[in-house]
Amino acid sequence: MGVVEELAIRLDEAQQAGKAISQLTATTELDVDTGYQIQAALVARRIQRGELMVGLKLGLTSQAKMTQMGVREVIWGRLTDAMRIPDGGTVEVGRYVHPRVEPEVAFLLTGEPGPFGSAVRAVAPALELIDSRYANFRFTLPDVVADNTSAAGFVLGPWQPVPDGLDNLGVLLEVDGRVVETGSTAAILGDPRRALAQGTHLAARAGVRLAAGWVFLAGAATAAVPLAPGSHVRAVVEGLGTASLKASE
Repeated sequence: MGVVEELAIRLDEAQQAGKAISQLTATTELDVDTGYQIQAALVARRIQRGELMVGLKLGLTSQAKMTQMGVREVIWGRLTDAMRIPDGGTVEVGRYVHPRVEPEVAFLLTGEPGPFGSAVRAVAPALELIDSRYANFRFTLPDVVADNTSAAGFVLGPWQPVPDGLDNLGVLLEVDGRVVETGSTAAILGDPRRALAQGTHLAARAGVRLAAGWVFLAGAATAAVPLAPGSHVRAVVEGLGTASLKASE
């Protein structure tokens, strides 16, 4: 068994157990390309257990996060059907290491190449549940790429026709009816449509073609907040509506 598979197993077991592990880079020298190889092997294990690929997600889509991590391009991860949480559904916080939520914009893909208008069938408000499997939520860039960019779950609000503009819609993140974060879709690379263009390019570079019916999470519009047991979280995106989840023990 090679190093890539060994590290993928370590991450997979941490996710299934909901237990933190040390950064992979604490014991193994990794670059970003190897991180993506580990990510592919990690998700392949989930698919072998019966999960289905249903889309992609982007990370580091704000300039502040790019600067913090010292990178010039976004990172991407894979979504499976087991990560899907019904709108208004309940998640068990105890299943995760240190779960957080953030508001996003989601696209429903046609599977057709070309400009945004032909590639996207609909748009929706969304919540992403992120959960780094590393102790203290600390990691290097290769670590987070290997960990499937901290992907853990996602909620989609109702699909809507694509509006004329997506570049400056107001976004609220509410916890128990109280606004805890405010932002704008402009935080997503200036315009979420740019996120799709970059994600398509990066996935193609890795030999992954976006399929019809897949979901594409464009990136966070605000900072993520911890998900506490008993809380009710709602994302509100101007003109698109809401997406919500509840947290149990």
